[in-house]
Amino acid sequence: MKKMLFIYNPNAGTGILKPKLSNVLDTFTKSGYEVTVYPTQQRHDAVEKIQSLTEEYDLIVCSGGDGTLDETVTGMLLRGLSTPLGYIPAGTTNDFAASLGIAKEVPRAADTAVNGVPFPCDVGMFNDDYFIYIAAFGLFTDVSYETKQSMKNILGHLAYVLEGTKRIFNVPSYRIKVTHDGKTFEDEFMFGMVTNSRSVGGFKGIIGSEVVFDDGEFEVTLIKTPKNPMELNELLGAIVMKQINPQRMYSFKSGEVRFESEKEIPWTLDGEFGGTHREVVVKDKKQAISIMVRQDVAAGLSVAGRVQEKPKLDADTPAEKGKADYRINLK
Repeated sequence: MKKMLFIYNPNAGTGILKPKLSNVLDTFTKSGYEVTVYPTQQRHDAVEKIQSLTEEYDLIVCSGGDGTLDETVTGMLLRGLSTPLGYIPAGTTNDFAASLGIAKEVPRAADTAVNGVPFPCDVGMFNDDYFIYIAAFGLFTDVSYETKQSMKNILGHLAYVLEGTKRIFNVPSYRIKVTHDGKTFEDEFMFGMVTNSRSVGGFKGIIGSEVVFDDGEFEVTLIKTPKNPMELNELLGAIVMKQINPQRMYSFKSGEVRFESEKEIPWTLDGEFGGTHREVVVKDKKQAISIMVRQDVAAGLSVAGRVQEKPKLDADTPAEKGKADYRINLK
């Protein structure tokens, strides 16, 4: 009989897994697995559990929020495991699961975990740490780990919005030198993110519609600090319309990006505090983990399955003229 390790966070999200746990285990067993169950007890518990494994498993499945997935992937990479990973999302936003087409309904996600196909997915390295889908700094990035879990459980996305609105009148600004692919530029930024996701904070369309997960490159979005109300209005308008305004933003793809600043900047990795840093190197570890996805969506996640469309504009450097036709429509 095949062996499975099932790691779950009993406190994740709204607790949707608990009443369905018996059915989930039944699905696993009927699929031919002998299941070892481990409920995490504290932060980093999943990492430590995987690193301390004394036997081999045919499949590892985790259930929880983005943080639980991050810990599980980190533990597997640190241990050097190539075991396929199934994921049952049970958090508040579940950005990465939504991007991979993994259902938010527990029974359907459990079925995908055991009956789907392994998809070789990129993973990010943040200095010596790992992240699965986003590394970010600046405005709102501390909302997830500062918003109380009880508040997130009750209010869901609204908890993030309510907590985030408290910050809008106290915008952080960081002067950062950015280097990637032989190019270097320096500017003042209020927000930046390096992502491998089609959804951030539960909102789709902010990154773009051509994101793939196995191409060895991240999507990088850097938002300049507005200097006056007019620039702020332009920025907010672009965000609402899901457009890249090259006068207010930098947008590019890269497999490695270096960020350097004179003062330490707090970062978040997959919604969890990633420490404060003056220098950060973010690298894409191409196809580092195999995640179970539905067979009918696997091709759409891959660079090989992407339909080639008209080339995107290179918004690597903000345009000086700011014409309306120099915007990238991300709808």
